[in-house]
Amino acid sequence: MRIVSFVGASGTGKSHRASWVARERGIEYIIDDGLLIKVNQVLAGTSAKREKTRIGSIKRALFSDDAHAREVMDAIRSNNSEAILILGTSDGMVDRIAKRLELPEISERVYIEDVADEFEIKQAVTTRREQGKHVIPVPTFEIKKDFSGYFLDPLRIFRRKGKVNFQLEEEKSVVRPTFSYLGNYTISDYTIYQIVEHVVTDIEGVSKISRFRAENRPDGTIMEIDLVLIYGSPIRTLVQDLQNKVADEVERLTALNIRQINVTVKSLVVDKQSLQQK
Repeated sequence: MRIVSFVGASGTGKSHRASWVARERGIEYIIDDGLLIKVNQVLAGTSAKREKTRIGSIKRALFSDDAHAREVMDAIRSNNSEAILILGTSDGMVDRIAKRLELPEISERVYIEDVADEFEIKQAVTTRREQGKHVIPVPTFEIKKDFSGYFLDPLRIFRRKGKVNFQLEEEKSVVRPTFSYLGNYTISDYTIYQIVEHVVTDIEGVSKISRFRAENRPDGTIMEIDLVLIYGSPIRTLVQDLQNKVADEVERLTALNIRQINVTVKSLVVDKQSLQQK
């Protein structure tokens, strides 16, 4: 098995360029911040960027947890990986990761300065320092469920195809971890309720929300909504429309991953004004 390292200080743009470095060397597998990635799919591991503290993030990236290390080791063996690119902030860090995962010694060492100029590195460092943004070299849909409650955006990389056309080459994900210098943040259940209430009151056929409950789990948020509807509304269609609109708006405003929205129609009321018009 061929092991290649890609080293650069934190925030210099390693994860942004990891896919390119791997592709140039015919490598399919990448180890980055606790994850084992194949092309654009997460095979195993837990992202260090999910940790609540910087120390916790470092330990996760070094596979200090035995269960975490075993999970990734098993995935490497089962996929018969021929070559792996390991990302790290120093040669020592990469060597520790390789040893921890019982991988062969590093056969080639690549540094961020080899693939990015001084201006690009400074720009990446400034973005990290001022905005707290981190890149994960996989599409957003791959990790969205694991980053519920984080600010998360897709980063699409295009290449020119012809004179005016562009083709999507790869997608990465931008996250702002809770251990960033910007500090932690919390979104209360009442804030979620206010968003839901705003959406629901604009849907024709809904009288009011009679009960609301939100449960935040590691893999996403589950909502329980009890409704009072106006008699005569197509219940099934209305509820499905409501679920879609609530999920879209809450995810847009909070970056929470909505796992499930359970809606119960508790009762019906007669709209007297509508009856009088008839």
